[in-house]
Amino acid sequence: MKKEKEKSRELDQLDLTILSKLMLDATRPYTEIARELYVSSGTIHVRMRKMEEMGVVKGAHLVIDYEKLGYDIVAFLGIYLDKSSLYDEVADQLAQIPEIVSAHYTTGIYNIFAKIVCRDTTHLREVLHDKIQKIAGIQRTETFISLLESIDRPVDILGRKNNEKAD
Repeated sequence: MKKEKEKSRELDQLDLTILSKLMLDATRPYTEIARELYVSSGTIHVRMRKMEEMGVVKGAHLVIDYEKLGYDIVAFLGIYLDKSSLYDEVADQLAQIPEIVSAHYTTGIYNIFAKIVCRDTTHLREVLHDKIQKIAGIQRTETFISLLESIDRPVDILGRKNNEKAD
């Protein structure tokens, strides 16, 4: 936790503004951001390189509409382990299942909460039965099918209030 606070102290308002703009659209050219912030594009490159070296920026990814690729089911899976100490072993096995797109070690009733993307309910059943539930250390699972994703946004690192307009 202390290292995270130290990292945030090394970031200034310009760094946070650059990050905020790229979090909304990672494809924006640095030259466009530089023009908006009245700095050189070289400044943006240097700042981004610094934040990558600090581990603040860990890369970029595409946001895919899986439904348009034939993946119609998004489900969340609460996983109960036989023992919490099995987490690392089970997480390593879960990482080998391509349909699992994220997994979190959690507090509460589940040890692991995972997000799964599948083509249809038959595919989901196969993943659950043939892959996940066969992993040693998993006691049982609970599945929640998503009907609609209402919110998917980055954290507001600039601390704007809801009524303030973003740049």
